[in-house]
Amino acid sequence: MIDTGTENIKASNRAKVQAFGGFLTNMVLPNIGAFIAWGILTALFIPTGWFPNEDLAAIVGPAITYLLPLLLAHTGGRMVGGQRGAVMGTIGAIGLIVGSEIPMFLGAMVIGPLGGWLIKKVDKVIVDKIPAGFEMVVNNFSIGILGFLLMLFSFFVIGPIIELANSFVTVAIEALVSTGFLPLLSLINEPAKVLFLNNVIDQGIYYPLGLQETLEVGKSIYFTVASNPGPGLGLLLAFTFFGKKVARRTAPGAIIIHFFGGIHELYFPYVLMKPITILGMIAGGMSGVLTFQIFGAGLVAGPSPGSIFAYLALTPRGNFIGIIAGVLVGTVVSFLVTAAILKADKSIDDEEDEFEASVEKSKRMKTEGKNLYASGTTTVAQPVKKIAFACDAGLGSSALGATTFKKRLKKVDLDEIEVKNYRIEDVPEESDIIVVHKNLLERTRMKHPNTRIVTIENYIEDSNLQDLLNELKEG
Repeated sequence: MIDTGTENIKASNRAKVQAFGGFLTNMVLPNIGAFIAWGILTALFIPTGWFPNEDLAAIVGPAITYLLPLLLAHTGGRMVGGQRGAVMGTIGAIGLIVGSEIPMFLGAMVIGPLGGWLIKKVDKVIVDKIPAGFEMVVNNFSIGILGFLLMLFSFFVIGPIIELANSFVTVAIEALVSTGFLPLLSLINEPAKVLFLNNVIDQGIYYPLGLQETLEVGKSIYFTVASNPGPGLGLLLAFTFFGKKVARRTAPGAIIIHFFGGIHELYFPYVLMKPITILGMIAGGMSGVLTFQIFGAGLVAGPSPGSIFAYLALTPRGNFIGIIAGVLVGTVVSFLVTAAILKADKSIDDEEDEFEASVEKSKRMKTEGKNLYASGTTTVAQPVKKIAFACDAGLGSSALGATTFKKRLKKVDLDEIEVKNYRIEDVPEESDIIVVHKNLLERTRMKHPNTRIVTIENYIEDSNLQDLLNELKEG
């Protein structure tokens, strides 16, 4: 589907949630390396680690208490208020940290953006009122006084509120674990993931809980609840053996990128193409979590990306059998359920016809789009110089799509066209075309209403990408 950006569509609740989730995710993703470093440190040197070392293990506590929350607050503040926002967010976060008894991840994700927003608003009010020669004094004291007040506010107000909310969520999740119903979370996780809310769930909810538990016991099952690569592998294997035409042809390639590269977005189109296969994903997710529970297995940090390599690298000593078993069981169960669905579905051939029809429809829409541009815009009339592949975080599926499309352009001597990957909110304004998954269209339109948007369903092979390539070749 080629979107002209000329229609005025009211943003759906899903697009708003995706945008909010993307904001939270982009506070976490730039700091994932620090989380992994902390996880490796924990796996190696705590008393139950591979090489227990009392001196080095002393770093574990301060790192999770101070380093990681401050990084989150700094990033969140910078996203909203630039460098001054980053300083404000960090100042506010130290009030939270000192005033609470738990690692303040959730609090940092609140106070960081709040600090950035405050300094941004204040700067806007005073920018034209500063006497010449007093800019540095005003700027330094404004952030100093505001930061001081925010530090006190976070210490006395926000910290206790976050602590109370965290306790409530922790108690609720722990109650679920104690009753043995933790696998039921897959009923929420799997449908939400294919709607591109995977990062919201995983990094917004399970990561903070997992880090707290890891600090106490050296590992956490929460890191595995929504990141198990097994169910996605099982689904793609089922499409490889029992899918038809395009799905069957593309699934093997998707397996490699999903399972080894950790880009789970690769299997989402297969579920969306045949929604009933979500049952296979739910069954695979539930059985995987149940297996982790039975073995008492967990990881020491969030596996991001969720590839099998990340899983094994973050598995603590004594947990390899449980982790590998959980991945395998999730794979087998998802494969069996999805395969049964695909074999029992008598409308497969009809759907193939529908697929071919959708390709034709896409081509017609492309032609209509061209006509619209020719009559009302200048986008197509000008040579395309910059194409932006966008996704939720700008690091996974969009990077894959950009790399693949860049190679295709090079083969037809169009390598002068710049192709890069971004998170949706960071796509440069000068981009000529934005390529995005169709489920992220509304969110993309909210941020870039005047830019041409090409929607796709598959980052490896999609008819709209082929149409775009043909269009560029025609000049």
